[in-house]
This record gives sequence, C-alpha cells and structure tokens, in this order.
Amino acid sequence: MRVLVAIPTYIEAENVEEVLRRTRKAAPDVDILVIDDNSPDGTADVAEKIADELGQIEVLRRPAKKGLGNAYRAGFGIGIDRGYDLICQMDADLSHDPASLPDLIAAVKDGADLAIGSRYVPGGDIPHWPAYRRALSRYGNGYAGTMLGTGIRDSTSGYRVYRAATLQGIQFAKTRANGYLFQIELAYRAWLWGGRTAEVPITFTDRVRGYSKMSLSVMAEEMTMVTWWGIRDRFKGDRREVRKRAKTLAAQARHVRR
Repeated sequence: MRVLVAIPTYIEAENVEEVLRRTRKAAPDVDILVIDDNSPDGTADVAEKIADELGQIEVLRRPAKKGLGNAYRAGFGIGIDRGYDLICQMDADLSHDPASLPDLIAAVKDGADLAIGSRYVPGGDIPHWPAYRRALSRYGNGYAGTMLGTGIRDSTSGYRVYRAATLQGIQFAKTRANGYLFQIELAYRAWLWGGRTAEVPITFTDRVRGYSKMSLSVMAEEMTMVTWWGIRDRFKGDRREVRKRAKTLAAQARHVRR
C-alpha cells in the first residue's frame, strides 16, 4: 500500500530536520509531504535540504499561514489526487514519536478506517504534563466522546492514519475547522460514516523547542462546536441508527475496493 505522511509546519526550523530523519528511520518506504505556511524562520529551506539528502520528501510552500486544518486539507487532497492508499498526519514539533508510525499504519492495514495515536487508552502516556493540564485534556476529550456519541477517548489527537477512501467518504474537503476542532470533526465524520476507528497507545511528549500554537480561543471554539454538533444531530433522529446504516454502506465500499 502506498503511504503518504503529511506534516504541516510553521516556525519549526529547530525541529523539522529531526522529525524528518526519525520518520524516515521508522518508516523507510513512506513518502513525506511537508506543508509549510511561509515560516519566517526558514523551516521550508531546512526541509528542502533534508529532502535532497533523504529522498521521497516533498515540500509544499504556501504563501501565508492559513491554519492547521487548512494545511491538512491541502495535504489530504494531494495524497488522494496522487493515488495514495493511506494518508498519515503528524506534528512537526516532535510531540508525536515517529517510532509509533508503523503501529498506526498496521492498525489500518488490519482493517481500521482511521487509526488514532491515543494518549488515553491503556499503554498511552503524557509523561511531562502537569496534573491540571492532563485533567483538562481528559475532560475535553471525554466530553467530546460523550456528547458526540463516538466513545473515542482521544478525539483531539493529531497523530493519525486514514484510508484515503475514508477521507473521500467523509468529504474532508467540506470541513472548515482548524486546530483541535479539526481533529474532532474528522473523527466524528468518520464515526457517522460508519468507519472503524482504532486507538493505538502512544507516548505524547510535549515540545522541547519552539512554542505551542494552543490558545484559549481554540479551546473555546472546540467546546462550543462540539456542543452544537451534539445538540444538532440529536434532532436528526437516532444517531446510532444513522451510523448503523452508514456502517453497512462503508463495509460494502471496502469490499468493492478489494
């Protein structure tokens, strides 16, 4: 199966070389697409230098910063247009250990439509987070999983592998969210579509270089929209019945693809 790893970057010159080298070591056969939003620190230049050395790496230079969700939509579109079977997403700040990539890919090859690198299933860990931050994240993810009915423990995780056909089936290009909300929206769409989601335990390491793009406005957007989606879809009938019918169609689609 052809695999593309999409890595959005913005001001990651300190990290991009290491993440590319470690990704190539963990998964020697994958292709990598770096999606840079005109980083002022020369991230794209560093990535292109490493690309010339390692091969199978392409750098997409975009003219301006448009947000994480927008970058992933661009990367997913390229992956689908070029005929990749699996499309992976991961952060460039080394919070996602590339060594876990083969396990995520294997979960999709074994039948999942979406594999999420999860901090909140047995074996997952966040070793350096203070208790209050860990509790806030668990609460937010628990709220999303309950409100939307998915039961997913780590809906905000950005370390994932999708079947390309799943991204097409859930109409990823019609999403508008960015940041953590983008991750929740795609996981929810995949669940409504009837897709199988596997949560693979990972150790999440907080960035050691650069700065976080997380903000209170992003968190507020996330909670507001999750509440709206949950309330809105309750008025559309039994959500689980909708998913049951969709699951049958998704299974038929998988059978046709084989």
